[in-house]
Amino acid sequence: MEFFFISMLNGLSYGLLLFMLSSGLTLIFSMMGVLNFAHASFYMLGAYFGYTLSGAIGFWPALVLAPILTGAAGALFESQVLRRVHKMGHVSELLVTFGLSYIVLEVVQLVWGRVAVDFTPPALLQGPLFTLINHSTQGLSLVSGAAGAACQSADAAVRIICSPFPATRGFIMVTAIGMMVSLWWVLTRTRAGLIIQAALTHPETVETLGHNVPRIFMLVFAMGTGLAGLAGVIGGFTFITEPAMAATVGSVIFVVVVVGGMGSLSGAFLASLLIGVIQTFAVAVDYSILQLLADIGVKLSANAQHNTMLQLSVSQIAPVLPYLFLVLILIFRPRGLLGKRDA
Repeated sequence: MEFFFISMLNGLSYGLLLFMLSSGLTLIFSMMGVLNFAHASFYMLGAYFGYTLSGAIGFWPALVLAPILTGAAGALFESQVLRRVHKMGHVSELLVTFGLSYIVLEVVQLVWGRVAVDFTPPALLQGPLFTLINHSTQGLSLVSGAAGAACQSADAAVRIICSPFPATRGFIMVTAIGMMVSLWWVLTRTRAGLIIQAALTHPETVETLGHNVPRIFMLVFAMGTGLAGLAGVIGGFTFITEPAMAATVGSVIFVVVVVGGMGSLSGAFLASLLIGVIQTFAVAVDYSILQLLADIGVKLSANAQHNTMLQLSVSQIAPVLPYLFLVLILIFRPRGLLGKRDA
C-alpha cells in the first residue's frame, strides 16, 4: 500500500513539473502558432539563473527573479530574432529556435562549466515532508517530517517499512497548482487575458482598437519562457542542474504537448499527469515478459529463455513508454486527448 501511495505522489509531482514546463510551450503555440524548439533551453537557463541568484541573494528572491530574467531573455529573442523570421513560415521558426538551443547550451557551458553545479534547496525544503510508516502489527500511519525512532523496533519479529516523501516534491505540487490557477485566472478573468485571446483570432481588430499586437505576442512569448524558467528553478534543485538537463526533458515536453492536444492547456495538464504517473510506476516495477510467461505457466525453449527482448523489465523500457504513448495517440486520436486543432 505504501508503495502505491508514495509512487502515485512521486508520479503526480513529476507530472506537475512537466506541466509547468509544457504549459509555457502550449501557451506560445496556442497564441502565436510557434513551436519553440528552444523551450527546454529556457528551462535550463532558469535553473542556472536560480543557482547563481540563490548564492547571491538567497533562494526565495531567486525563485522570483530567475523566471523574470528568463522571460526577459525570451522577450529579447522574440523581438529581435523570431519576429524577423515569423513571416517566412514555420520552417524558419523551427530552424531559428533549434539554432538557439545550441547557442544557449554553449553559453551555459562557457559560463557555468560542463559539470553539474551544487544547487541545493533551502533548509525549509530539505528532508521529507512526511513519512508513511507501514507497521506489521499497527498498520499504516503518517508522521510529519522524518520518522526517526518510529522506524526502529527492538522486536526482530516486527517489520517496519518507512517511505519518506521529499519536501521538494511537495513544493513542486503546490507551486504547479498555484501556477495553473493563476494562469487560468489571467487568461479568462482579466482584461489583459481577453486582449491576448482576441489577438490570436482577430489581430486586425485588436490593432484597430489601439493595441500593439506585436508587443502582445512578445509578452506572450516572455510569459511562456518565464514559466519554463520557473520550472527550471524548481527542477534544478529537485533533480540536477547540468548542461544536459535541457536534452533530458526536451523531447518529453513535446510528447506532452502532442498527446494533450496542440494548443490545449487542459490537454497538456492531463497528458503531463498521465505520463508522470505511468513512467514513475514503470521505473519501480522490475518485472519482465519472461517472468510473466513463467507465472502464467507458458513453457519456453532454452533459446527463448535467453532472448534479450523477453528479459527486458518494465523499468528498463520505462524511458520509451512516453514515446510509445505518443505513437498510439497519433494513430487513434491525432488531435490529442483534448486538442481542438490537428496535431
